[in-house]
Amino acid sequence: MMFTFSPRSNDLRERLLAFMDEHIYPNEARYFQEAEELGPWKVYPVVEALKPKARELGLWNLFLPPSPHGPGLSNLDYAPLCEVMGRSHLAPEVFNCSAPDTGNMEVLERYGTAQQQKAWLQPLLDGEIRSCFAMTEPQVASSDATNIESTIVRDGDAYVVNGRKWYTTNATDPRCRIAIFMGKSDPANPDRHRQQSMILVPMDAPGVRVIRPLPVFGFYGVPDRASEVEFDNVRVPADHLLLGEGRGFEIAQGRLGPGRIHHCMRLIGLAERMLEIMCRRTLSRKAFGKLIADQGVTIERIAESRIAIDQARLLTFNAAHRMDTVGNKVAKAEIAMIKVAAPNMACKVIDWAIQAYGGGGTNNDVGLAAAYATARLLRLADGPDEVHRQQIGKLELAKYR
Repeated sequence: MMFTFSPRSNDLRERLLAFMDEHIYPNEARYFQEAEELGPWKVYPVVEALKPKARELGLWNLFLPPSPHGPGLSNLDYAPLCEVMGRSHLAPEVFNCSAPDTGNMEVLERYGTAQQQKAWLQPLLDGEIRSCFAMTEPQVASSDATNIESTIVRDGDAYVVNGRKWYTTNATDPRCRIAIFMGKSDPANPDRHRQQSMILVPMDAPGVRVIRPLPVFGFYGVPDRASEVEFDNVRVPADHLLLGEGRGFEIAQGRLGPGRIHHCMRLIGLAERMLEIMCRRTLSRKAFGKLIADQGVTIERIAESRIAIDQARLLTFNAAHRMDTVGNKVAKAEIAMIKVAAPNMACKVIDWAIQAYGGGGTNNDVGLAAAYATARLLRLADGPDEVHRQQIGKLELAKYR
């Protein structure tokens, strides 16, 4: 089918492209330098300098679906905007559209009480604080979320939270004020998907300890402020529970669907940028008497990259359209398909770009190394390829059983 976008989406895309040219691309080197020099425990000044400019131009919180707090864009209308922002690691946070804050804001808007929204959602929408999502654990296979061992136990007018989490993005950020923590509140429940709850845990609560930042392929801070966090007998007021006991898995599914498609949208933009770098590089360098661009293997890889990016983009547009028209639950096959297709596509395109660029492609001077780290980690984040393929295969077989 042909996908068309609203006039508002088209206008925002043009404004985003202009902002990227004027403010994002010229500041990328500074961004990577600050991340390397300041490390994962600091705020990067370039990000804070650019946020007000984006907000003044109305390029802020574009990810939120129709709601009292958002611009009211559909998933399909947001797709080309997210792609533009995905072209640079610097961009998403500048526009207040970076993970995991986007998913956490959607959770708070969808499932939070008025009190929870006032305390945490509004400061997140304003870009005043950051948040983290504490789900993955080092001691269990977290691809199966029913494996989690962390606990949320009622004690009078509070819950006591215990557990060790890792790959908890943003936890080292000094502005990180709140964690959405998933743990078992009813481990004896025969329904494995009703054993879990989610609760809001202030990061300054006694017993919360950020143990260490975790590098992603040697990168600290960019592309991910991955962290390991310990929750040791943390007492949290009972009114910090989200939605109700036993509904953690339900919240997780509601959160991860939009998060997965956002990752894929950004990856398409990143892959597009890497293809552009590959083309420009190979048109400017000669080897064995002719341009690298004229070598047969280079032409073939550029062609295959063009095909793969466009395939992934159309698959993502289709998933966004399905989410808008039939809902995330019915569109689960389409979401799973893009979650497999987009990271694998991006890994291949970026790998070819590194190969075409030469040794310099491995040192991150032009962002190729960080781009590959991003694409590779997204074959695991929000569910590994194998889990999504399993779901896709079962849904396909169900048609014929």
